[in-house]
Amino acid sequence: MRDFGRILTAMVTPFNPDQSVNYAAAAQLAQYLVANGSDGVVVAGSTGESATLSKEEKLRLFATVLDAIGDQATVIAGTGSNDTRASIALTQEAEKLGVHGAMLVGPYYNKPTQEGYYQHFKSIADASALPFIVYNVPGRTSSNILPQTIARLTACKNIVAVKEASGSLDQVSEIIRITPPEFLVYSGDDGLTLPVLAVGGTGVISVAGHIVGKKMKEMITAFFLGDLAKAQAIHLELHPFFRAIFITTNPIPIKTAVNVIGLNAGPLRLPMVAATENELEHIKQAMRDVGALN
Repeated sequence: MRDFGRILTAMVTPFNPDQSVNYAAAAQLAQYLVANGSDGVVVAGSTGESATLSKEEKLRLFATVLDAIGDQATVIAGTGSNDTRASIALTQEAEKLGVHGAMLVGPYYNKPTQEGYYQHFKSIADASALPFIVYNVPGRTSSNILPQTIARLTACKNIVAVKEASGSLDQVSEIIRITPPEFLVYSGDDGLTLPVLAVGGTGVISVAGHIVGKKMKEMITAFFLGDLAKAQAIHLELHPFFRAIFITTNPIPIKTAVNVIGLNAGPLRLPMVAATENELEHIKQAMRDVGALN
């Protein structure tokens, strides 16, 4: 099992003005993230607009980011989809590139049963030697991967972690209670990072890490050093920012914020659209409040 790290940032995918992928900017962004608190990155996740990326674009992104930071930080490839066979094929290609692990989102739209979830993830795990993070995000998939299914999947030796974005601390607690001690549970919600750590979680797969990665790393480090007062103070300082970057559909606010700080993230791809003027000002004010913008 690989030590992925405490804070992994789910990277936005930079685009050129014509909406083609800006691979040079992706490399620069990955380097920036690692220099500013991230132990690794997730490439082509939902924050990376994976739904509008082709297989070829994803593979080139994986290779680009590996070249940029692969000797310094963990590179996790977003290879999951709602098509098991396609997920297996992409995972195997990503494995050949040398990624350090893969993240598998729960199949969206299909709404599989719990047995369907189990068979989907097990089939992918059986087809690859990579370590896997299962990604539970009911708000996007419209279906919840239950703790009992996660526990069952831990029998697959290379399913080593879950990104839990159900928003339920009760569910997180139950997963931690019924899975082996070495199984890694990551918060999938920035605002729940500290509470998830408090019930036994490992860290966070973050959106906010693009902007406040150093402060989040400081919070997580303080928690594990036993300085709970400091961890709580940082959590409360960052809480309004965590809310601001979800005032509309992710990744609209965070890609906006990345552009605001001068990194070239470019536009969004349809059906994602730019932030409104009111949303932009709200995001900027939240950035000012945490010292990310003058």
